Amino acid sequence: MSTLRDLAEEHTHLRPADIDHLHRIAGDWQLLSDLSFADLLLWVPVDAEGTFLCVAQVRPTTAPTAYQDDQVGRIIGGSEVAHLGVAYSQGRIWREGDPVWYGDVPARHEAIPVRLRTADGEAGEVIAVVGRDTNLSTARTPSQLELNYLTTADDLAQMIADGTFPPPRHPGETTSAPRVGDGLVRLDAGGKVTYASPNAQSAYRRLGYASHLVGEDLAALHRRLAGDPLDGTEAANGILAALRGEAPPRREIDARGATMLTRALPLMPAGVPIGALVLVRDITEVRRRDRALITKDATIREIHHRVKNNLQTVAALLRLQARRVAMPEARVALEESVRRVASIALVHETLSMSSDEVVEFDGIVDRVASAATEVAATEVSVGMRRKGSFGVLPAEIATSLVMVLNELLLNAVEHGFPPADETDDEPVPPTSGVVPAVVAEGDPSARPEVVVSAHRFRKMLHVSVTDNGRGLPPEFDAERGSRLGLQIVRALVTGELRGTIELRAGAKGGTEALLVVPLARTAPDGRSQA
Repeated sequence: MSTLRDLAEEHTHLRPADIDHLHRIAGDWQLLSDLSFADLLLWVPVDAEGTFLCVAQVRPTTAPTAYQDDQVGRIIGGSEVAHLGVAYSQGRIWREGDPVWYGDVPARHEAIPVRLRTADGEAGEVIAVVGRDTNLSTARTPSQLELNYLTTADDLAQMIADGTFPPPRHPGETTSAPRVGDGLVRLDAGGKVTYASPNAQSAYRRLGYASHLVGEDLAALHRRLAGDPLDGTEAANGILAALRGEAPPRREIDARGATMLTRALPLMPAGVPIGALVLVRDITEVRRRDRALITKDATIREIHHRVKNNLQTVAALLRLQARRVAMPEARVALEESVRRVASIALVHETLSMSSDEVVEFDGIVDRVASAATEVAATEVSVGMRRKGSFGVLPAEIATSLVMVLNELLLNAVEHGFPPADETDDEPVPPTSGVVPAVVAEGDPSARPEVVVSAHRFRKMLHVSVTDNGRGLPPEFDAERGSRLGLQIVRALVTGELRGTIELRAGAKGGTEALLVVPLARTAPDGRSQA
């Protein structure tokens, strides 16, 4: 289904500012739908003959819908849109007319003109119409709650027609919560409570206020209830700002171990401040879970920090042992283990500074590549270069992948560019790397270089490690290689990473290692997890 912006740009001549205003309405009109017990449909004119296109729809959570089918994308004209035409051309709310039937559902039509105020604050031209359609099949004598809902809905509808609703959203506010069903309080122009829904009354009772709210000065009540005087003052100032016609940001009030979120909206139909609407929601359990998650995140980071320290201690012990070993082969094996442990420690170091179990992998690759050129046993100065980006990787992929890249990079440096005393006739077998090397015939003036490339495609990570050094010997068999480095790479790629690896001669000489690693993991129930 096309979006509101797509439909408006394709079928109308609305300006970008007009479409942005329609987006703001669609982002905040669940409030009006719930208060109205009605479906809201956003209609825009598409031609001079009175044809309208529905670009957005919202159903009420407080009443049955009037439409079982989605209306977005529907184009109508003629007598069916007479009420929309009146609201659009005359700029007034249309409430006349008899009920209409949609199948076996009777519905009442209303039409609310949508205005976008000009830069100097004046009411602009009508740019669209909000259809308010109420399912009448369950009509009954309204309760006090329903009467207050409907009265408030009419005030907000007039504000849409005036161009003063919805108010601008404050930075960081991505939703319109709390909602009508969470708790509603209506204030008069003096800030006194004229109505409080049962859920609102319960939310204040959690804060320690057991009396009925009607007649209370809500701003003064917030000051008294809040455990922190600063929070109480801010919450009270928000109420007073709404009474002045402003739209303050949402506030939280903490008292007696409970937390309540409040949102204050001015009520000023026809530009006259008549009071305010305050939506409240008990978020005590939400904040408790937030605190538990923060504690858990801090604990996980501390665990990663300690794992990193322990791995560094193990590396130091192995390094110390290597210095005391007389046999060259044993010393080389211990030094290789030091490098492997150090590469894993890099991942845990990054995780210890992250708030999630993911890491920015590019920095880790750069550090591993730099270390490979510093510790590799070669007399040749080899350049390292990274192309593309690995992006953010989950910890379970990053830990195994860094070990694979460490092996491949060390091999590329040490065996792609061996010391000068190694000959073409007797190449030195690698002790830790993957790729046995022979001298390749290439451009002798080419600068020795290893390139690590990465890109993502369809939830797969494609990685290549390419050098321009000596290539693979004719008898090389990656599947039957018995060297430890080759075994580590093959086991990690096919096992932990569930990917594939291919070792082959480069197109212009040298060696190329190609890895393909799936980024989507499989859950225990067999479903794919991103």
